[in-house]
Amino acid sequence: MLPYQPAQLPTEADLYQRSADYYAFMDTRRTVRDFTDQPVPRAVIENLIMTASTAPSGANKQPWTFCVVGTPDLKRQIREAAEAEEYRSYHGRMSPEWLEDLAPLGTDWRKPFLETAPWLIIVFRRIYELKGEQKRNNYYVTESVGLACGFLLAAIHDAGLVALTHTPSPMDFLTKLLNRPANEKPFLLIPVGYPAPDATVPDIKRKEKDEVLVWY
Repeated sequence: MLPYQPAQLPTEADLYQRSADYYAFMDTRRTVRDFTDQPVPRAVIENLIMTASTAPSGANKQPWTFCVVGTPDLKRQIREAAEAEEYRSYHGRMSPEWLEDLAPLGTDWRKPFLETAPWLIIVFRRIYELKGEQKRNNYYVTESVGLACGFLLAAIHDAGLVALTHTPSPMDFLTKLLNRPANEKPFLLIPVGYPAPDATVPDIKRKEKDEVLVWY
């Protein structure tokens, strides 16, 4: 064990202001589907991913792999495979209720952002590790990877970029296209880049305080 060395503790007034400022900043984060192809430095993406990798995880197993795709041909293959799955979802897999809930978002099976965005970050959850021939379990894998993705989205927003959480289902095509090992399963596909000048977002609202917060 090592002694914990926190940053200088803020006063109560500073504590409140910092929490309020961060909430106001994060409340401006939106999912964006319209990207430019303006390049984003590779070093920036690396910093964002390493920030995500500071997330807590079960038994500190850090059960995630972040695959970053910037090659146009591979992005095209991912788009084609994703759109094939999405087409089937929008034309039979999704229930009428699901389609009704998606309608205000204006989404459909077409996913041009998978080619336009300069980078695609594909997050894999690692079910187990291999030590030689021996399998070593990871714990709370889904929860841990979800936390890391939350850190990643916050870091992307803080950097001044935009992102989209894309979950084509099933996602097995990502395992094949990226040649990932058997202990990894695709979790989330996140295009990252700059918003298009004419980008729009759905006119939606977040839940009010009394809808998400319960004091005891």
